[in-house]
Amino acid sequence: MDAGLTENEIKEVLVQMYAYAGFPRSLNGLGAFLGVVDARKARGIADTVGPEASPLPTGKPLRELGTEIQTQLFGPVHGRLFDFAPVADAFLKDHLFGDIFGRDVLTHQDRELATVAALAAMHGTEGQLVAHCGAALAVGMTEAQLRGVAAALTSFVSATAGETMTKGTHDAFARRAS
Repeated sequence: MDAGLTENEIKEVLVQMYAYAGFPRSLNGLGAFLGVVDARKARGIADTVGPEASPLPTGKPLRELGTEIQTQLFGPVHGRLFDFAPVADAFLKDHLFGDIFGRDVLTHQDRELATVAALAAMHGTEGQLVAHCGAALAVGMTEAQLRGVAAALTSFVSATAGETMTKGTHDAFARRAS
């Protein structure tokens, strides 16, 4: 919040993180953030709450909205995994990209920034990291910005997270070049 984020922007990132890190971690993050908000208020700091999310568009099914957003970020998505477990594809389209990415408190760049940082800090998510680095580029993030994420992760999380982000960025650029 000292850097200019509103309470609702931070809450939105923490809610989105349940899709990547799980509900327990998301809820723990929201609880920790609530403690930060309370402590800042107790010290007399008046933070900006910011706007609430607007309602999702009406007249458009979530699957259609989610498919549009997913395609904007990744191009058409299909493959054996989704043929094998079509419900995973439905959840991604309906819920992740429709319900969550369809909200307007954060831009798609903001959401991809949060996503790549979280994925780089977790073990075993390298494939998703590369895909989301590509999505970050698709919504206008630059190589320099992604390298900045790697530097921030190295400084504030771990050298491993920074290295993972650097490799994910490199691999996303290699995919785009081929």
